Amino acid sequence: MHIHTLEQWQHSHNFFIDQNQAEKNTKIVLLITAVTMVAEISAGITFGSMALLADGWHMATHVAAFGIAVFAYQYARNHANDPQYTFGTGKVSVLGGFTSAVALAMVALLMTLESATRLFHPQTIQFNEAIWVALLGLAVNLASAFLLQQHPDHSHSHHTSHDHGQTHHDHNLRAAYIHVLADALTSVFAIIALFAGKFLGWIWLDAVMGIVGAVVIARWSYGLVRETGVILLDGAIDKPTKLAIVAALEKDADNRVTDLHVWHLSQHHLAATIALVTHYPQPPEYYKNQLQHIPALAHVIVEVNPCHGEPCVDLHPV
Repeated sequence: MHIHTLEQWQHSHNFFIDQNQAEKNTKIVLLITAVTMVAEISAGITFGSMALLADGWHMATHVAAFGIAVFAYQYARNHANDPQYTFGTGKVSVLGGFTSAVALAMVALLMTLESATRLFHPQTIQFNEAIWVALLGLAVNLASAFLLQQHPDHSHSHHTSHDHGQTHHDHNLRAAYIHVLADALTSVFAIIALFAGKFLGWIWLDAVMGIVGAVVIARWSYGLVRETGVILLDGAIDKPTKLAIVAALEKDADNRVTDLHVWHLSQHHLAATIALVTHYPQPPEYYKNQLQHIPALAHVIVEVNPCHGEPCVDLHPV
């Protein structure tokens, strides 16, 4: 008979995925973006371009988002094994994303108000200087996108027997990548507005593009609030995962799942509490092994209740 010690029954609550290269690239992009942000905001004020100013403020949201991302990487790593956090620090980056999204919404509102004001009260724009700064902003966005692009060798891959070779992407890095692509689009809007103002005299387009930039930020902010809010509030996960858990347990013996709760511990890890009833009870570890093909399940608690009466399934047919 094999006797389990107390240490063997215990397990880690460290759900932090180390992404050293992702953190390093994010720091580089943070520095480059901060310098470009100062240049664009200063140029937008000096040359009177709202589209350029909007692009600069959009970059400011990147600086905040990247700063929060770097802080999340460091904080989650430093406190990964801190017993103060019951289920680890997996949600630190999610909380950071939510905070960043709220700040983005405020910036989008201010940009809309300023753009609307300039739409009805146009200001003189120094187009040549503003165009050069906008082109610089676009180049920085494309360079940042290249740095943040997630390659297979930067992914956190698992090749265990139960995950079917799936690749688990760093959602923080992915969000930052999509964000700089959106900012590149805003830079293109600014360049179009400045060229249209310079050669066609459409001064009003500069303010309109400022509003368009604000809409891009607001849409990203809304999507991030919706995505992170569900995780922070322990919202229900997708139905297919729940069905997979139930199917895996109920295909054995006459097990019937009577209560099931599944929630996020981090962007990549799930916890589950399961209550089941059966005429043929087994140790909890037996049922946990039946769920090994669901790689996201990192913390599982199983309550086994013996059922009295006739079995639902005859395991010993005559």
